[in-house]
Amino acid sequence: MNNYFIILASGQSKRFNSKKPKQFNIYKNKALFKHSLEKAIESKLFKKIILVINNKKSIKEKSPKNVLVIKGGKERSDSSLIALKYIKKFKPTNVLIHDAARPNFTIRLLNNLIKSLKNNKAVIPAINSRDSIKYKIKNQLFNLNRNNSFLTQTPQAFKFKDLYKLSIKQKNKITDEATLFIENNQKIKFIKGENLNNKITYKEDVENNKTYVGIGFDIHRLIKGKRLFLGGIKIPFHSGLKGHSDGDVIMHSVIDSLLGAMRNKDIGTFFPDNQKKFKNIRSPKMLKPVIEMLDKNNLCINNLDINLICEQPKVSKYRYKIIKSLSNLLGIDKELINLKGKTVEKLGLIGKEKAIACEVICSITQ
Repeated sequence: MNNYFIILASGQSKRFNSKKPKQFNIYKNKALFKHSLEKAIESKLFKKIILVINNKKSIKEKSPKNVLVIKGGKERSDSSLIALKYIKKFKPTNVLIHDAARPNFTIRLLNNLIKSLKNNKAVIPAINSRDSIKYKIKNQLFNLNRNNSFLTQTPQAFKFKDLYKLSIKQKNKITDEATLFIENNQKIKFIKGENLNNKITYKEDVENNKTYVGIGFDIHRLIKGKRLFLGGIKIPFHSGLKGHSDGDVIMHSVIDSLLGAMRNKDIGTFFPDNQKKFKNIRSPKMLKPVIEMLDKNNLCINNLDINLICEQPKVSKYRYKIIKSLSNLLGIDKELINLKGKTVEKLGLIGKEKAIACEVICSITQ
């Protein structure tokens, strides 16, 4: 195993529009470059992993022995050549070069690349375009055949000696190492890339993955002579839930969980129980402005997990109706809602059928 992995993470990220370099922005709870670094370490396929960055002081954590951090150049092609010159002393057989802006490749892809290098000098992962492609020459437009057009990805794998010879002769800027082989009429092997191995280029590519979680809880006493509402529907029962509003513990918990995920206080802030105008208000009316907040902030609900805590009525009997009601009120698919019934083994007010409680966890994405 004489394989080396170079991670290029010294770009200026001009299109990313951030004070902090793109590769150090948080993506799925860790710095972008760390996804590639940790995956390369986990694969155990490489003698050395070379992390090329623009400021070595920005790496505060101690790296494993097989991870070497070096300073890159002004352009991507400069950083690539610097790394190749650096590892030449180790006499590598194979080298994989990867852009840190692609965090979602798999270890399977690494194995496929190295396996294909046994009979090839250059192995490039590629996928076909999903979009129609136009090509402009002067003032004339041409349609390209999607079946003959390739979107190349990284990591790209090479026999070190062949790549090094081409790299030291290259004077123009290049966007990937495959370009060197193509421009010099050298044969390359395309293998199937991965659709999820997208390059993060703009800030929206990261922000669209932000997920937030909220928790809601509510409990009300049961009293005779009042209608029981759960999940926005009337449930036949001998008692209803006492409250300033209709006492719907499921709806109230859903509302609080959504407000929590939006970091926007709680249900009592928007519907205080000391105001007469909210006396006996139905919970669907309380939910409506919360849904409007979600829409206004371009947020969507991923899922809801609900625990209804009571001895009676039995959740199984009304599960489908409650889920259908919530689906309609929230404007989401029924499959995104889970409702569970829990008892408290006859303990306390709930166990004595004098109260019903509910807790909800929700997940939303921007």
